[in-house]
Amino acid sequence: FDTEAMLYRTREQLSDMFDAPRLKNVTFSSGVTLALNVLLYGILKKGDHVITSSMEHNAVVRPLTQLRDESRIDFSLAMANKEGQLDPEKIVDLIRPQTKLVIVTAASNVAGTRLPLRDIGNICREKGILFAVDSAQAAGTVPISMLEDHIDALAITGHKGLLGPQGVGALLLSDPAAELIQAVICGGTGSFSHLETMPEPLPDRLEAGTLALPAIAGLSVALDWIEETGLFNIHQHKADLTARFLQRVNEIPQVRVFGISDPEDREGRVAVVSVQAEGMDPSELSQRLAEAGVLTRVGLHCAPRAHQTIASYPEGTVRFSFAYNHSLSDIDQVADILQSIVETG
Repeated sequence: FDTEAMLYRTREQLSDMFDAPRLKNVTFSSGVTLALNVLLYGILKKGDHVITSSMEHNAVVRPLTQLRDESRIDFSLAMANKEGQLDPEKIVDLIRPQTKLVIVTAASNVAGTRLPLRDIGNICREKGILFAVDSAQAAGTVPISMLEDHIDALAITGHKGLLGPQGVGALLLSDPAAELIQAVICGGTGSFSHLETMPEPLPDRLEAGTLALPAIAGLSVALDWIEETGLFNIHQHKADLTARFLQRVNEIPQVRVFGISDPEDREGRVAVVSVQAEGMDPSELSQRLAEAGVLTRVGLHCAPRAHQTIASYPEGTVRFSFAYNHSLSDIDQVADILQSIVETG
C-alpha cells in the first residue's frame, strides 16, 4: 500500500471537489473543529476584528469567544432572521477598518438553512477581507467552489456529507490565507527534521504529528463514490426527501418546523429539519421516536445562538436529517410515526 500516493490522491480529490487553488493548500486535520481552530488561532493577530453570523456552531463561536476574552480580537455577529436566513448587507454594516476575517457556516446544523456564500464572498473580495466557511453540513451535499465563491479558507469534516470515517477533516486555503497562517500545533512532520521550528512549506506547516491514515484512506474511497454517484444527483435526491418531509409535517398542526418550511424552496436549505411538538418536551419526543425506530438528535446542537435566532431556545429542537440511501417511503414512514406520537400525546 503506497501511503504517499494515497495522501496525494486524497488531496487531489478534495482540491477538485472544492476548487482549491493548489494541492499543497489542502491540509489534513482530525475534523472540522480542529481545522477551524487552526485557522482562527493561526491567522488572527492582536487587534483584528472578525464578523460571523448568529447561526454558527460552537466550533466557531467558542474559539472566537476565547480569543476575545484573551483581549486578542473582537468580533461582531450578523443576525439572521427567524428562518436562519442571512442578508449579506448585515455583513457590510459591521465592517470596520480592523476587519480581517468573515467566517460563516455554509448551512446551519440546526435549521438547515443555507447562507449566501457567493454574495458574502463577493463582498469580502471587494473589501479585501478574508472569507472562511465552515462546510460541515454542506460538503458532499451541495456544490461549494473556493474560486467562484471567493472562499479563502474552507473547513471540512469527513464523516458527514462526505461519507468518510470519523477522525478526518481538512482545511483548504487560498494563496493569501496560506501565506498568512502560522502553525498552531507543533511537532514532527517527517520532513525538515533538522529544524527546531515548524517548516514553512505547506502542507507540512499545518500537519504536525501522525496523520490518521486509515481515516484518510476511507475518505478517499467515499469521495470516489460521491464522484461516481454525482453531487448533483445526491443534492437532488436529498432535496426530494426534504421536500416530502416538509409537505407531510406541515399537515400536522401540533408540529412546528424551524427554518425554511416551504417544500418548494429546494435550494434554500440542506437535508436537516428541526421541529418541536406542541405540549411535548423535545427530549420526550426524541425518545418516543427512538422507541419507534427513528433516530434523531435533540437539544441545542452545540449552537445556542442559532436556537435563540430561530426562537427555539432554551428548549431546543428535535432534528431530523436525511441521507442519499433513504427513500421517499422511508420519509412517509417517519412522518406517520411522528404524527402518531404527537396525536396520542
